[in-house]
Amino acid sequence: MIFKAFFMSVFVNFNGELLDADHTFLNYKNRGLRYGDSLFESFRVVGNTIFFWEEHYLRLMASMRVLRMEIPMHFTMEFLEEQVLETIAANGMEEKAVRVRLTVFRNDGGLYLPDTNEISYCIEANELESSFYTLNNEAYEVELYKDFYVNANMLSNLKTNNKILHVLGSIYANENGYQNCLLLNNNKQVIEALNGNLFLVQGKKIITPPLEDGCLNGILRKQLVAILHKIEDYECVETSISPFDLQKADELFMTNSIVGIQPITKYRKKSFAHTISKDLLSKLNASVQLG
Repeated sequence: MIFKAFFMSVFVNFNGELLDADHTFLNYKNRGLRYGDSLFESFRVVGNTIFFWEEHYLRLMASMRVLRMEIPMHFTMEFLEEQVLETIAANGMEEKAVRVRLTVFRNDGGLYLPDTNEISYCIEANELESSFYTLNNEAYEVELYKDFYVNANMLSNLKTNNKILHVLGSIYANENGYQNCLLLNNNKQVIEALNGNLFLVQGKKIITPPLEDGCLNGILRKQLVAILHKIEDYECVETSISPFDLQKADELFMTNSIVGIQPITKYRKKSFAHTISKDLLSKLNASVQLG
């Protein structure tokens, strides 16, 4: 389990209207279903504070522009924040730690060529176990997923609903007893985990793949890189990672907005410590509190 959600949405927010979570409000014409013509943001909310909200909002707006979606005039950061908090309140989670998913999709109509670039949105909320990022000390083994590769281009940097490769990778990991898999691009460079960005530690040097290699433009990746650049003890480098580099690492860990930092304890015959990831997790939590 990457995170534990033990109370699920009773209400979802569809275009500003709060609906029962089991209410049917999407149909077979939905372009997210038909073509994956959709984007989403997943983020933590604690006590009505959205973690890294500005960064999530700006990424969503930039991604919508790339996909040529029409951004409504009222789709401001303040408006969407209000919609998120209303959804949380409707589910009685105002004082809880919450995982929110905000999905945006192009409206129905057309085949590959859409009839419109106007959009709809949906917000759902699930309660989390912990208010802050915590370190998972359990065994966490990964393997390379080599059945399919990620194309290294700008679309791979976006958080779209086109995640069939990640679905298949997750099935592969489950069938083979791994907690996660690492993805390769078409140049056979390691770019990310199935559900987060990858960091590799060599001494005091911390390496993460550049966006040009096709990894997700992750919010926690961005935050951690910014934190590392302010710490003299560490050197942060954005450069390509080969499968051979994994075996030479002192530590490996992955990041995402829900988990924070997840240490990788084993890759093939190599076991890893989590000293650096533990230190960075405390700094990440401090940055959230200061923010």
